[in-house]
Amino acid sequence: MPDRQPTPIGALVNAGIAPPAPSGQKQPRVHAVVDGEGTGSAVKPIVFPWGRRKVLLLNTTFEPLTALPLRRAVVLVVCGKAEVVHGDPDGTVLHSSTAEVLVPSVIRLSNHVRVPYRGRVPLTRAGLMHRDRYRCAYCGGRAETIDHVVPRSRGGPHTWTNCVACCAKCNHRKADKLLSELGWRLRVVPAAPRGPHWRLLAGVTDADPQWLPYLGEPAA
Repeated sequence: MPDRQPTPIGALVNAGIAPPAPSGQKQPRVHAVVDGEGTGSAVKPIVFPWGRRKVLLLNTTFEPLTALPLRRAVVLVVCGKAEVVHGDPDGTVLHSSTAEVLVPSVIRLSNHVRVPYRGRVPLTRAGLMHRDRYRCAYCGGRAETIDHVVPRSRGGPHTWTNCVACCAKCNHRKADKLLSELGWRLRVVPAAPRGPHWRLLAGVTDADPQWLPYLGEPAA
């Protein structure tokens, strides 16, 4: 079954969002402000102090679509285009002049969105670490880096089947050698991941534990 492509944010959010603060500057905290005389017709840009925090966006079927910035998630909720499924574990609430919004971790669209299919999952460090569950392919220890089974210097490709998670010690010992030269064996034969959520996982470095049931992974 080919994998689903994360839905472009521009196709989901029509409200304007303030750009992030310049690098190195702390995001100021500004309350949500509604335009108009109590009509709630539009929402002005909202800026939060949580910087790069992400929120998991689900389709109406609870299928994961993408991870989007917190600001955009709140705008979707305020505009009635989405509902909060899971809020911040600390129960943090944002206040505007007329309403309150629970800081979300997972939100669900009010209207269904059709998602185009794409078969190939991009090879990223985050995706590879998820595939190998942060364990070294050689010793089973905690992985800290990525290694090419057949070194690039010896013609090895940069593909899912030739890349594995690796600890720093094994990576240093292996260097540019072949496994046959070291007498090593892989714990698991590397393969390209399959499933509708791998394109999302490939772009997420640190998923909120509340996301895991929707991504097909057991909660820690």
